[in-house]
This record gives sequence, structure tokens and C-alpha cells, in this order.
Amino acid sequence: MQANDQNSVRRGAAPRSGLVGLDPAEATAAEVGAHFAELAREVRSAGLLRLKPRRYYGRLAFNIALAGAGLLAFFLIGDSWWQLPVAVWMGLCAGQSAFMWHDAGHKAMFRGRAAMAMGRFHANLFNGVSYGWWVNHHNRHHSFPNNLDLDPDIGRRTAIFSMSQYARRNRRQRFIVRHQRTLFFVLLVLESYKMRRTSLLALARRELRQPWIEGLLMLANVVIYLGAVFLVLSPLKAVVFIAVQQAVLGVYFGLIFAPNHKGMEIRDGEESLDWLERQVLTSRNIRPTPLVDFLYGGLNYQVEHHLFPSMPRMNLKHCRPIVQDYCARKGIPYREVGVVESYREVATFLHEVSEPARRGGPAPAGATAA
Repeated sequence: MQANDQNSVRRGAAPRSGLVGLDPAEATAAEVGAHFAELAREVRSAGLLRLKPRRYYGRLAFNIALAGAGLLAFFLIGDSWWQLPVAVWMGLCAGQSAFMWHDAGHKAMFRGRAAMAMGRFHANLFNGVSYGWWVNHHNRHHSFPNNLDLDPDIGRRTAIFSMSQYARRNRRQRFIVRHQRTLFFVLLVLESYKMRRTSLLALARRELRQPWIEGLLMLANVVIYLGAVFLVLSPLKAVVFIAVQQAVLGVYFGLIFAPNHKGMEIRDGEESLDWLERQVLTSRNIRPTPLVDFLYGGLNYQVEHHLFPSMPRMNLKHCRPIVQDYCARKGIPYREVGVVESYREVATFLHEVSEPARRGGPAPAGATAA
């Protein structure tokens, strides 16, 4: 990765590699390292980087059917506490919708204006989240995963992943840190709210390229969402419905993304690893089953996804044995565990990192936990 890319990350601009810029699978060996270029040739020759838009048509139709069933139930049930299961259902539907904007952002679904339209529909209109903010944020995460200085997914959390972060936490946040093994998961109920709030801040600060389009779509989300809920339900039931739906969505978001990198190798400062090692050593796969593949939207193949972010999700499972074999030949650790074990590893890691805080003393300067 070139130095000017790293500097652009610090300034908050989208780096050239990853989602919206240079695809590492199409890059030269000098740009991402010969180590990765050899693997990329194997994957490309297997045809796994070709888009499969027709396969996504089926997925999009299925998601519409899921959301449509929820909306039908919502209007048929009317003003009743039986709407709470519907709120849970719609929270899960919103999570499935998020996978669509994720794949659109990676250009794994479509290219050009079609990808932009699909991303804005699912992010701004359906979920009330700024697609532009998310692409920039997620792009930087993909370029430098688990880097304390360069990965915004680490920087925006209250939880810490190194005791070197503890000094920057206020009194309330330090209480959370001391109990983060549990509170990290409890506070996931706020994840959807936090993404909406951050999107509005990005809009207010004029950090988006087309703020009027994104702002109007997010406004439409609020008007339609709140209008429907308060039109059908009494005020108390409406508030409870919104709280449940957003909490379920937040927990779903968090449980999908938490196992991907938390508890894997922590990096800081200028990145010295090449693309392949940087992605593999900081990522964890969840052992696949048909149900896991559906619930995780393909992100259980996190290693393969980080190596080839523009690969269609249905190809990730076919890429997995190629990457596993390559890593075994090169002696690169490849981490894959079951669902339960993944969350156990995350909780254990969070507990161990925050141990000095519970003892009342800071860690040595510059110390990190990996």
C-alpha cells in the first residue's frame, strides 16, 4: 500500500484500495505484494471474481418478500401488542437489507450507477443510514483492519481493544470498559441508533458528496417509518415497536460483525504487512452451514471477503478451500471456528484487554493485547 493511501486514510478520505477504488485482486504485485498476487491469479483463473447479477436478483426478490410479509402482518394486526413479534421480524429484515447495501458498496452485486442506486435504496431509504458515510468508513476499515490508528471500526467504539486506548475514555466509558465482556454485547441494542446518528452528523458536517440526495432519502425513511407506525399504533405501542425493532436490528448488526475481527491480531501505526497477511491475520471465519451462510449474509467467510472484497457473496464458499490451501502452503495462520466459539473468543479477549482497568492500574505505555 502506498504512503499517500495511508495519509488519505488519516485525513478521512477513501483510500484507493478496497471498496470504491483499486480492487486488490486486480492490482499489480508491487501494489499489494507478490504474496497476494499469486493467490489472486488462482482465484481469478477459477472465475470467482466475475459478477453474478442474476443470482442477486433472486436474493433481492427474497428480501422484498420477507419485508413484504412483515408489512402485511403489520397492517393486518393493527393496534395490538401482537405487533412486537412483527417488530422483531422487521428488525431481522432490515439486517438482511443491510447485506444488500454492503454488497452494493463493494461492487460485488452491480457496477456503476446501479450499485449506487441499490446502496442508497437499502441504506438511506430502507434503513435511514447514509450510504456515502458508510462506504467511506467501511473502505478505511477494509484497508487497515484492526489497526488502532487507521481502522475507524475500532476508533468509534466505547470498548477498548488495547489498554493504550483507556486514557482517552471518560468516567462513564471507563465503567463500560471495566465490564466490557458483557456490556459490549448489551450495548449492541444501540448500534442502529448510533449509525443513524453518525449519518446525520456526516450530513450536517457536509462530509457527503451528494448531501441533498442522501438527506432527502433519509428524511423519506423517517417520514414513512414514523408515519406508518404512529398511524396504525397507539403512541405507547408505537414507541415500543420502534424500540424493539431498532434494538433487534442493532443486536443483529453487532452479532454479525463482532466475530469478524475482535480478538484477532491488533495492529497500530504504519502498516508493515502486505495485503494478504494483513487481512488473514486480523480476520476470523465462522464455520459455514446453510443457516450460518444465510444469517451472516456471507460475512462468515470473513477471510475471503477481506482478501477479495468485490467477490460476489455466493462465490465466497468456493474461494474458501483455495485460500485455506494457499495459507497452509505458505504457513500463514487461518482462523475458523464455530458460532458459539467465535463469541466466546470475543468475550474472552475483551475481558483480558480490560483486566488492568479492573485492577485499577493502567497498562505500560504502548502495550497492546493481541
